[in-house]
Amino acid sequence: MATTTTPAATPARATGAGKPARPSGRRPRRSLLPYLLLAPAVVLELAIHVIPMLVGAWMSLLELTQFHIRDWSGAPFVGFDNYRVVLDVNSAAGAELLRSFRVTVIYTVLSVGLSWLLGTAAAVLLQRPFRGRAVLRALFLTPYALPVYTAVITWTFLFQRDTGLVNHVLVDQLDLFDDRPFWLIGDNSFVALLIVSIWRTWPFAFLCIMAGLQNIPDELYEAAAMDGAGFWRRLRSVTLPMLRPVNLVLLLVLFLWTFNDFNTPYVLFGGSAPAEADLISLHIYRSSFQTWDFGTGSAMSVALLLFLLLVTAGYLLLTNRRRNDA
Repeated sequence: MATTTTPAATPARATGAGKPARPSGRRPRRSLLPYLLLAPAVVLELAIHVIPMLVGAWMSLLELTQFHIRDWSGAPFVGFDNYRVVLDVNSAAGAELLRSFRVTVIYTVLSVGLSWLLGTAAAVLLQRPFRGRAVLRALFLTPYALPVYTAVITWTFLFQRDTGLVNHVLVDQLDLFDDRPFWLIGDNSFVALLIVSIWRTWPFAFLCIMAGLQNIPDELYEAAAMDGAGFWRRLRSVTLPMLRPVNLVLLLVLFLWTFNDFNTPYVLFGGSAPAEADLISLHIYRSSFQTWDFGTGSAMSVALLLFLLLVTAGYLLLTNRRRNDA
C-alpha cells in the first residue's frame, strides 16, 4: 500500500489585521525630543552652578589678590597653600574662620530646631477644621511669601534702638529693660539674627508638615482614640512616625538653607556683621570682596562645600540605615 507524505505547512506571513507582524531586525529609532527638552535645563545648570563651581575651585589654588584681578593668568599658582592658611587655627585667618564656623553651627541648630518645632505645632493645631482656619494658614505663610529683602529691611527698622517698635514695646510698654538695648550690634545681634531667621523659615516647615499630615489616614487616629490614647499619645505614636519621611527631607533642606544663609545677615547688618553674628557665608564674602583676597575666599568656599557634602552624605547614610533596620 503506497503512502504519500505531504510537506509541512509553512507559516504564512502575517499581513492581516490581528496577526503578529514579522520583526524587521532594525533597532527602533530614538526620538530627540526628550533631549531637546532637557537641553535648556542642562545648559543653565552648567552656566549657573557647575562652571562657576569649577572656576571657584581653580581660584582657590591661585594667589588671586587685588593685584591680579585684571590678569588672572599672571596670578601665581600656590596649590593648597590657601587651604593651609584658612584651616590653620593658629593663624589669624584660621582662628577667625573657626569662630565664624562655631557661630554658624549654633545659629543653624537653633534656627532649624525652633523652626521645625513651630511649624510642627502650627500644622498639628490647624489639622482639624474650624472657622477661620484658612485665614490663619494664609497669615502663617505670609513670611515665606514675602521677598527676603523686603522682610529683612522691615526687621531692620523694627530693631532700631531709638525708633524701633521692638524697643518701644519691650521698654516703653512692658518695662522689661531699664535702658534701650542695641539689637544690631553687640551680643544682642545674634538674637536679632536668630529671630529673623526663624520668622522667615518656620512657615516653610509649617507648609511641608501640613502637606504631610494630609496623607495620614483618619482611621489611625480613630483606632488610637478607641484604644484610649490621648492627644500627646496620638502625637507620639501616630503623627510623628507617619511624618518621619517628610521630616527627614525637611530637616536636611532647612539645614542646608540655614547654614548657607547669606541674604538675611547681609541685609540685616549691611554687609558687616558683628563678631557675635558673623556667619560663615558673610565671612567668606567679606574675605573675598572687601579684602580682595579671592584665592583665600575661594578656599573657604570649597572647604564649606566639602563640609556640607560630608554632612549630607553622612545624614543620608544614617537615615537609610535606620530605615533598613526598621
